[in-house]
Amino acid sequence: MQTHRTRRRFLTRLGAVATALIAPPVFAQGTPHAEAPVLGLGTAINLAGRQRMLSQRSAKGWLMVADGVLPERGAKWLEESIARFDEGLARLKGLQPSEEIRSSLVQLEQAWAPYVAILRQPPTKARAQAVFDGSDQVLAIAHQTTKAYEAQASGTVGNLINIAGRQRMLSQRMAKFYFFERIGIQPEASRLALEKAALEFTDAMKILRESSQTTEAIAAELALTDQQWFFFDAAIKEPAGERAAKNIATTSERILQQLDLVVSRYEALAG
Repeated sequence: MQTHRTRRRFLTRLGAVATALIAPPVFAQGTPHAEAPVLGLGTAINLAGRQRMLSQRSAKGWLMVADGVLPERGAKWLEESIARFDEGLARLKGLQPSEEIRSSLVQLEQAWAPYVAILRQPPTKARAQAVFDGSDQVLAIAHQTTKAYEAQASGTVGNLINIAGRQRMLSQRMAKFYFFERIGIQPEASRLALEKAALEFTDAMKILRESSQTTEAIAAELALTDQQWFFFDAAIKEPAGERAAKNIATTSERILQQLDLVVSRYEALAG
């Protein structure tokens, strides 16, 4: 449960951080009407799965700015996430082999538009709740889309790309809920969701380690992920404070980077 002091601090930061979220992302500029290249299924599963992660990472960045925890990095990660999500949507339109996928991509774009509009606005308590709700709505549709692509793939590698990709999402989801709890937005629900995500993360790591498709190179990357998880898990269990919050923010990024390598290696197996 967050203290009244923490909640007051959140409110007093709102004016100070407002301008960090107003500027449009420099990464988003480009040729929006250019034809998207055709993708392979392995790449599409990876990209759709990455949209799940970006829905959570963008919320994490927004919350870091709102809470004043490494706010410059938070703003950078937020803008990167928005730009990459937009890029991912454009690329996924290059492979729509089923009506389910076409419908899911339309739903994803429709859910993303109001969510990103909130992320671009200065933080308020009401907007923090909207980010709480919007990040989960976009995540649910992105997961539905990922599963639809996976259903088009043959063999087991598509499932491993999905599982490893979902681990990326969980790394950001745990950090997101840590910050929601920290600023007093549904603190009990946020703590329970964080703990649930942590259990799912450790269970999935076991599945990946034990898979017959996991090569020595992938196993080595998973071992490095485990090392970062040790520090992340320790930070979650620390008493709430500035140091723990910074560790959560930065270690979740290192886990994400490591898992990106894991997903890429599984994608390479798909050919």
